[in-house]
Amino acid sequence: MNIEKIKTLGDLKKSGYKSKTVKEELRDNLIIAIKEKKNYFEEIKGYDETVLPQLHHAILSKHNIILLGLRGQAKTRVARLMVNLLDEFIPVVDGSELNDDPLHPISRQAKDIIAEMKDATPVRWMIRDERYTEKLATPDVSVADLIGDVDPIKAATLKLAYADERVIHYGLIPRSHRCIFVINELPDLQARIQVALFNILQEGDVQVRGYKMRLPLDIQFVFTANPEDYTNRGSIVTPLKDRIGSQILTHYPKSVEISEAITQQEAKIAEAQKQNILIPQLLRELIEQIAIEARDSDWIDKKSGVSARLTISALENLYSVVERRLLLTGETKGSARVSDIYGIISSITGKVELVYEGELEGMSSVAQQLIGKAMRTLFLKYFPNPEKTKKSKQVANPFAAIINWFNEANTVDILSVSTTPVFEKEIVRVSGLHELVKNLFPKAPREEQLVLMEFCLHGLAEYSQLSKHRLENNFQFKDLLGNMFSFSQEEKN
Repeated sequence: MNIEKIKTLGDLKKSGYKSKTVKEELRDNLIIAIKEKKNYFEEIKGYDETVLPQLHHAILSKHNIILLGLRGQAKTRVARLMVNLLDEFIPVVDGSELNDDPLHPISRQAKDIIAEMKDATPVRWMIRDERYTEKLATPDVSVADLIGDVDPIKAATLKLAYADERVIHYGLIPRSHRCIFVINELPDLQARIQVALFNILQEGDVQVRGYKMRLPLDIQFVFTANPEDYTNRGSIVTPLKDRIGSQILTHYPKSVEISEAITQQEAKIAEAQKQNILIPQLLRELIEQIAIEARDSDWIDKKSGVSARLTISALENLYSVVERRLLLTGETKGSARVSDIYGIISSITGKVELVYEGELEGMSSVAQQLIGKAMRTLFLKYFPNPEKTKKSKQVANPFAAIINWFNEANTVDILSVSTTPVFEKEIVRVSGLHELVKNLFPKAPREEQLVLMEFCLHGLAEYSQLSKHRLENNFQFKDLLGNMFSFSQEEKN
C-alpha cells in the first residue's frame, strides 16, 4: 500500500484498507515472525525458553499482560520491544486527540470532523514508535492524569457549557487509543485509580466528572510489578488482577554466560576505554559471580533482589579504575588487575538491600565479603582445590613452592597505582607462581598470565593458605602464620 497517495478518508476507502485492533496487529505480526523465525526480542538474553514463550502465548491469546518479577529483570525492556510487533503505519484522523481510526472514529471531535468533511477528511499516518505510552505508577498519580478531567480554560476559550463533552481534557489512557500502554510498578497505584482501570479493561467505560461516555478504547495494556511491592507499598486490587489475561514471571540470568552477555550488551563504555584497556575474561566472570553470590547471601534481602544493573555498573566502574591508573602513571594502555575489582564496591553498595544481620556487618564489609566469596568460587574453575591438594598424600601440592616462599618471611605488595612493569616485577618474585600458571595455562597471553598469577594469590588467601591485608591503596600478601604472630604481638603491645 502506497501511503503517500492516501491523504483523505476517500483515498483510504478506495485503497481497500481494513482496520485491525492493536491486539490483532500484535497477533498477526507475531504469527508471521514465528513462521519466518524472526526474534524481535533478540536483545533480551536468557528468556528464550522461559519468558518469551509465555509472552507469545499471551499475545496470541490477545491478552492484557502483567510482567511480575524482581528489579533489574528487563520487564520494561520486554514491554518496549513489543512495539516492533505493531504495523509500521496506521491511518488516523488528522487533528484528532485520540488517534481515531478514520473508518471507526470514537471521539466526538473526530466524528464532527468526518461529519463535516466526509470523504475529504484529512488522514495522517502514524508510525509505530508513536504508539507506545509508558507511565510510572506513583502514589500521586490521579484519575485526571490517566483518564481525564474537565478543562475550564477550554470551556472558556471555545465558549462551551460544562455540560458539553468537548470541554474534557483526556488523560494518558484515552490518548493511547490504538497503542501499547504500559504502567510500571502497578502496586504503587492507589486502589481507587486501579478500580478506574479495570472498568476500562473490561467495558471501555470512561467516567470523567459525571460525564457518561462509552469509549471503546483499543489498547494493549502491559503492567509491570515487583513481588516485594505487594507487602511494602501496596497491592493489586483483586478485580483488576482478574481482568489481566496473562501473568508472566520474569527471572534473573540462570548462568554466568548469559549474565555476562547482558552486561556486555548494556554497559556503556567509552570508545577510548575499549581501545586502551583490556578486561581479562577472568575478571568479567568474577563480576558476574559477585552478583550470583549476592543473590544467595543471607545478608541481602532476597525479596528485594539484586538487579542486573549491579554487574553493568561494576564493569563500567572497572574500566574507570584502570583508566584512572593510566592517567596517573602516564601509560597509554593497560590491563585490569584482580585487585582493581575492589574499586567496584561503590557499584555493589547501592544495588543491594541488607537484612538486619547485613546492616550489623555494614554495607562496605558485606561488599568486600561478596567479592571474597566470588573469588573463592571462581578459583576452583581455574586452579586445583587448595584444601584437597593439601590433605592428599598421593598428589603433590601444586601450591607448595608458593606457600614455602611466603613462609620464608617474603611479602608481596601490589600498589593500585603502580605501572605495569612494576606490577609484573613484584608478581614474578614469588617462587613457583609463574611456573604454576604457565603449566596450567600455556597458551594464555602474558597479560592474562599476570592476572592469573595475582588471582592465584587472592584465591590462596581466601582459602586461608596465605594472609591478605588491604590498605588504602595497596594489597599485601604474606604467610598466614607470620601474620597471625604479628597480630598477637600488636595486641600485647
